[in-house]
Amino acid sequence: MVGSSAEARSFSDREIGAAKAAVAEILLTEDFDPAAVVAEPLPPVVMSNGVGKEIKKREIVLGRNVHTTCLAVTEPEANDELTGDKDAYMASVLARYRKTLMERTKHHLGYPYNLDFDYGALAQLQHFSINNLGDPFIESNYGVHSRQFEVGVLDWFARLWEIEKEEYWGYITNCGTEGNLHGILVGREVFLDGVLYASKESHYSVFKAARMYRMECVKVDTLVSGEIDCADFKDKLLANKDKPAIINVNIGTTVKGAVDDLDLVIQTLEENGFHDRFYIHCDGALFGLMMPFVKLAPKVTFKKPIGSVSVSGHKFVGCPMPCGVQITRLEHINALSRNVEYLASRDATIMGSRNGHAPIFLWYTLNRKGYKGFQKEVQKCLRNAHYLKDRLRGAGISAMLNELSSTVVFERPLDEEFIRRWQLACQGNMAHVVVMPNVTIEKLDVFLNELIEERSAWYQDENVQPPCLAAEIGAENCACKLH
Repeated sequence: MVGSSAEARSFSDREIGAAKAAVAEILLTEDFDPAAVVAEPLPPVVMSNGVGKEIKKREIVLGRNVHTTCLAVTEPEANDELTGDKDAYMASVLARYRKTLMERTKHHLGYPYNLDFDYGALAQLQHFSINNLGDPFIESNYGVHSRQFEVGVLDWFARLWEIEKEEYWGYITNCGTEGNLHGILVGREVFLDGVLYASKESHYSVFKAARMYRMECVKVDTLVSGEIDCADFKDKLLANKDKPAIINVNIGTTVKGAVDDLDLVIQTLEENGFHDRFYIHCDGALFGLMMPFVKLAPKVTFKKPIGSVSVSGHKFVGCPMPCGVQITRLEHINALSRNVEYLASRDATIMGSRNGHAPIFLWYTLNRKGYKGFQKEVQKCLRNAHYLKDRLRGAGISAMLNELSSTVVFERPLDEEFIRRWQLACQGNMAHVVVMPNVTIEKLDVFLNELIEERSAWYQDENVQPPCLAAEIGAENCACKLH
């Protein structure tokens, strides 16, 4: 049973004093930990019978992952003096967090995000709740939207992928995964009994879509480069030749940056009797925007028999919040769309509410950079990726770079702290660096010098040897003792 009000008030006064002292100490401490939590009085967890219940620690087992820290949310106080201290504490937390973000950005290499951007001109819009409900091409009752920006961005991508305005439909998604979920859903609606085919190196969201939609899904083998193996694709197509095919084609795989041969995929389908019984979704999360600016690269275009293309907006474009672009053929979308009286619009999207700020950020960047600006950035990324690969190989480190890619795959560092410091994405014995526009030669040199120095300590014992990566990246790219 809870104690008397006098006892509770006395307890609260003691705790308030301790909290004020803790706040003052944190504000004056130079090595402030942004994850530190000021102790405040919290009521015990009480069962319905009044007996306290101890909360068990949550256990998550994910290999080498570490548990995250926590900044607790605490209740505001009626005491004005303490409220002022708390405001100062929160301001300090945010200031230190900003420093953390700056440091983490400086050591960011493993994930495909362009961190080189400046959207200061858009700060004036942060006070508005901008929500793009319903169909981007139909006005709804909700007036605080950015559909005019959204359609402008969609038209830009429609020109990039060569489809006429009156022939396409699309929208700005909340992330790249949503683009894949939508593209595969359209394919499923076009061919209700279709089988989904995707290479085993496709993004996990493709297999998530199969589970969500209860679709039969066939994983196709890949070549050493990471691109789909069309010989295996043919065998698996023929095993289901009585059912239509829905295919995910990767315009840059997650780990190796491999680009599936779209023309060969189409040829395989047509040569094996699937002439008008297939739907192709192109997952272009990162390279879907880079490929058009790579000389001699095969085209991703709606002039070919593809059904949809999606890219991420927070990757090569450099939008500060997750978002993406999804384009499909207008003829397919009627199978998916439904009228929504509540909105006075129709909807064919995955999510209901959509971030109305994202289209403005995308529109702003596309206008500032344009085709020529992106072309320059793509060329810079490819040059720097080759520089990284060459220096790794020069240091005796296994490394691979696909021809159309800026993703450099190399041996996984032995030290997990080094991996976390540089935020490297790893799979098995492989790690990779995705060279984005913000990744300069100077940044790569700092990384390389640190890696080479640390590596000499990891392998100073002759009994500990770097892993063999011949099976993963090819014998010609492996620098182990055997190769």
